[in-house]
Amino acid sequence: MTNILLITADDMDARTPGAFGGDRCATPRLDALASAGMSFRRSHVPIAVCQPSRSAIMTGCLPHRNGAEGFGPIADGIGVLTDHLHEQGFSAGILGKVDHIEPVERFKWDFARSMSQLGLGRSPEAYGRAAREFIAEAAEDARPWFLMANAHDPHRPFHGSEDERAKWSAQQRAAYPEPSRVFSAEEVEVPGFLPDLPEVRREVAQYLSSARRCDDVVGEVLDALEDSGQAQETIVVFLSDNGMAFPFAKANCYLRSTSTPLIVAWPGRIREGAVLEEPFVSTLDLFPTFCEIIGSQVPEGLDGCTLMPLLEESAGAREIAGRDRVHTVFHETSAKRRYEMRCVQTADWGYVWNSWSDGEEEYRAENMQGLSWGAMVGAAEGDDALEERTAFYLRRAPEELYDLRNDPDCLENLAGDPARADDLLAARTALRAELERSADPLLNVFATI
Repeated sequence: MTNILLITADDMDARTPGAFGGDRCATPRLDALASAGMSFRRSHVPIAVCQPSRSAIMTGCLPHRNGAEGFGPIADGIGVLTDHLHEQGFSAGILGKVDHIEPVERFKWDFARSMSQLGLGRSPEAYGRAAREFIAEAAEDARPWFLMANAHDPHRPFHGSEDERAKWSAQQRAAYPEPSRVFSAEEVEVPGFLPDLPEVRREVAQYLSSARRCDDVVGEVLDALEDSGQAQETIVVFLSDNGMAFPFAKANCYLRSTSTPLIVAWPGRIREGAVLEEPFVSTLDLFPTFCEIIGSQVPEGLDGCTLMPLLEESAGAREIAGRDRVHTVFHETSAKRRYEMRCVQTADWGYVWNSWSDGEEEYRAENMQGLSWGAMVGAAEGDDALEERTAFYLRRAPEELYDLRNDPDCLENLAGDPARADDLLAARTALRAELERSADPLLNVFATI
């Protein structure tokens, strides 16, 4: 029986790993994992905020269909992955983010270690020690296992930030180490969706240092697997639950909001170093994939489909590779502010419908904490282009349309361009089809556009 090791990062941008185009010094262990397995360049989470993103993974259903639209529980009667694991005799363990998939008791974890038991979710050594303990217990019981190892990096507060010092005491910070590599503002590349300002650079460096410590966690967990002697019988999956916690990323529906660096390694089953550039895949696909791997019946009515044909590059891969778009959503922030958004992205364009945008209501979310948003607002005084961009971020527009081939950073909204009227109509039609397929509760509202 194949074991499953699912490793997640908290708020890691899809382009942070070196294997996905990021700084090669940031993620050596993730880059090695990518070299040993398959990387997906067009992989997305269905919603770009922690708890509902993870709930979607564990149910295979969009948030409005599993009940966990925000920081609340999965609805009664919705099947979860651990149901299938336990039916097949698996031991199920979780490290970190335990209370970010609710209700916790619903999952009947055989082994659980909370954030506080893992150096505030930032101690690589603690993760490695817990992974070893869990794998050893499963081996002693002669059971196959599933382990969800959730790093809390690079979630805010970032390494070395004022927010980190304000949030945690020196004693608390002593529970976890510095990253194995700390970055300076001078050496980082600022993502194209952010302005290159000194304070933005400083915060990107703090973020990247935290991402390196996430990579350190990944390394310790993978070392625990290797030392157990079970690496050859284990499929390893890595992903981030959403984009980085900066403006125009996390808690939105932009390309860098929902893109995730999905890596799958499976010795003897997946071609090493494979890179899939074209097919759109969703983390909703992991639930049916895991069910197939463990020999459990895949439930009907899921919003994802098995990735096995792609992983094994079999004849059935053609159908999945034919996916020409991905559907994503947003409902509410961690502070429970509602900002209903729906999105369809293809290789050519991205379309976002903001049902909340009325010209008056202002957007507020956790991605506006820290240095970057304040620096953007301050620099906007006297900079017309930046003033327009910050004002747009606060109130948006009911419709956004982006040329992702030429503008992947989603800087120019083309929804009002008469020359793009046909593209806008095609995007509306595509989104309407997704809303109909998923029985979205806002379908009737969108139909009035």
